[in-house]
Amino acid sequence: MELKNGKRKKLSLIVPCYNEEAGLQNLYNRLFPVLQNLLLEYELELLFIDDGSNDKTNELLHLIFADLPYVKIIKHDKNKNLGGAMRTGYAISTGDFIFTLDSDCTYSPEDIPKMLKLLTEDVDIVTASPYHPEGGVDNVPEYRLLLSKTISLIYRLLTKSNIYTFTALFRVQRKKVVENVKFESNNFLATAESLIYALKKGYSVKEFPTVLHVRQYGESKIKLLSVIKSHIKFILKLLKMKLKKK
Repeated sequence: MELKNGKRKKLSLIVPCYNEEAGLQNLYNRLFPVLQNLLLEYELELLFIDDGSNDKTNELLHLIFADLPYVKIIKHDKNKNLGGAMRTGYAISTGDFIFTLDSDCTYSPEDIPKMLKLLTEDVDIVTASPYHPEGGVDNVPEYRLLLSKTISLIYRLLTKSNIYTFTALFRVQRKKVVENVKFESNNFLATAESLIYALKKGYSVKEFPTVLHVRQYGESKIKLLSVIKSHIKFILKLLKMKLKKK
């Protein structure tokens, strides 16, 4: 993939991390071969956002990844949650394409090249979609699955879109989307909020049907009750916006 001046386009990969010491070696083992192949086509920038970890996450990030010339490790002094980590990554990323991915490999890093191929000229965002009819889930707790599916269904109806999954961080966007779409949430609502605001601005979204796997290393950082409340508030906000337009 080339620019008009003959230079390769730049791909920024943003990986938020919070107390992920248990899974970083697994991430490296799976991500590194993918990166080697991506280097054949893109200039790379791999940004780790250590979101105020209090375990050995930062130490291991430097030990495992810092020798790669395209890696930058940014540490928050205190935890700002997923939305805060996303904003930090977006603010410092310099790529033509911005890819956000989970550090726990609940979505397969091996799918990154496949998603990039879907980012054609008429597509602005490609997002992972386990709830797509061709997607699936693997051992994800039923209560988490029910919550996420229900929320995505509500957003699908409110946006009148054909999107099945709104809650996946595993997503690639054109730089213009990241620059022009702002979101307020600091927690896990940020993934849905940013996607919905992108739709409202007219950006085109394509889903990549894939499998969401259960976490194998470490513990989930999602604060379920807080996230549920955030989604309810955001849904009410969207409903008010729709009523004002009528």
